[in-house]
Amino acid sequence: MDICSPSSFPTPDACYAAIQARDTRFDGRFFTGVTSTGIYCRPVCPARLPKRENCTFWPSAAAAEQAGFRACLRCRPEAAPGTPAAQGSAATVSRALRLIGEGALDTGSVCQLADRLGLGERQVRRLFNMHLGANPEAVAATRRLLLANQLLRDTNLPVADIAFASGFSSLRRFNDAFAKRYGEPPTAIRRAARKKGHGATNKDNALPFDLRLRLGFRPPFDWQMILDYFEMRAIPGVEAIDGNRYRRTVRLNDAHAFIEAEPDKSRDILWVRVMSNRPFALADLVMRLRRLFDLDAQPQAIGAHFSDDPLIGPLVKQRPGLRIPGAFDGFELAIRAILGQQVSVKGATTIAGRLVEAYGDQVTTPGENWPSYLFPEPQTLVRDDLGKLGMPRTRGDTLSTVAKAVVGGDVALHPGVNVSEMVAALTSLKGIGEWTASYVALRALGDPDAFPSGDLGLQKAAALNSEKLSAKALSATAENWRPWRGYAALHLWSSLSS
Repeated sequence: MDICSPSSFPTPDACYAAIQARDTRFDGRFFTGVTSTGIYCRPVCPARLPKRENCTFWPSAAAAEQAGFRACLRCRPEAAPGTPAAQGSAATVSRALRLIGEGALDTGSVCQLADRLGLGERQVRRLFNMHLGANPEAVAATRRLLLANQLLRDTNLPVADIAFASGFSSLRRFNDAFAKRYGEPPTAIRRAARKKGHGATNKDNALPFDLRLRLGFRPPFDWQMILDYFEMRAIPGVEAIDGNRYRRTVRLNDAHAFIEAEPDKSRDILWVRVMSNRPFALADLVMRLRRLFDLDAQPQAIGAHFSDDPLIGPLVKQRPGLRIPGAFDGFELAIRAILGQQVSVKGATTIAGRLVEAYGDQVTTPGENWPSYLFPEPQTLVRDDLGKLGMPRTRGDTLSTVAKAVVGGDVALHPGVNVSEMVAALTSLKGIGEWTASYVALRALGDPDAFPSGDLGLQKAAALNSEKLSAKALSATAENWRPWRGYAALHLWSSLSS
């Protein structure tokens, strides 16, 4: 018998849709038992897709084993996120990967990384081998070299700047590592790229660190929808729309930069221009950009899932390339969501602009029509006078409460954290309800199944024969949209706009 956790996937068809897409966002939420082989797997297993009639679905590895299935040797279900073998350790590895992306192993050792994690070096190495099949040094080196290879091909940055931006501590180490991995020096890659016409120089270089990143995606890609969504909610001073381009300021540790995104007219590529007054490690920026524009979505699989749905199916046909507009920073999105409670989008945007002007850091722009502020950091908003910006005093207190919780580590608002734990932590704070937490999970954490059923717009858009559905009725209707209820929400919101 199929058993799926009500909080994850209540229907077997939803589970099968998830394994068809091999969407990594569902890893650890359920397990697939294959009756023809007697093996159970994770949703991301690389093995051949089993037939639907041979699949059963279970909420845990223990449940699958109790039913007589044995663990797959390829995807190792016993080490999936949330299982006993990985309980607690997956979050540790995720934190370690974030630290590596920030350069923890570019200037430090695995021993120092372990100290920051509160673990011993041997334990860190064991966790990396268990979850990733490689040691920390290999993971860091691969990330650095892949990024360096792209920068050599797509930019005219000096090789020394590329070495630093990729996370290498010296040009010599970069040259040695690159030659060892690719069998030729970085300059050879650069020359070959030039012969193919890659790496065109920007004509209006305004800052010394100026490059274009090439980010691929699976078509179709509804850029106009992304642009319209961001334009309506753009934070004054931080974000701006210039024609077909999205612009914003970004803060990365002690550096700041300006980004400008625009899709290629003939290829499935999003070009992102990055400008800064000095080089900085780019790995973390790339990951954030892919989440911001939902570039890892699989629209074909998601569209097929909704094809027979009488409500969402027609909307998908109208906008097959719809994506979930993400967030560059989870804290920024949470503050923006709180400001949007019980006020219009325009009203929330106005107050957000006041907040940025009062507490954000002003920066020199690279030219006209560029935003000129960095969004305030959490520690800056731990104060009791935010109500003076033109919002109710209680809402100002909520902003400060969230900022204090983030600074103190009581609330984590970045992808990789447990969604249920984040929602519980956020809703435990005064002034935060289920709608705000679900909205943050959808856009900041990138949870594709997050669904704010209390949203009045969704209740109205989903009503076929009445003025609007109740939150309970909408939740029941949305059960058929799992595991991609987040995309259903975006389609419904878009239908109201159009």
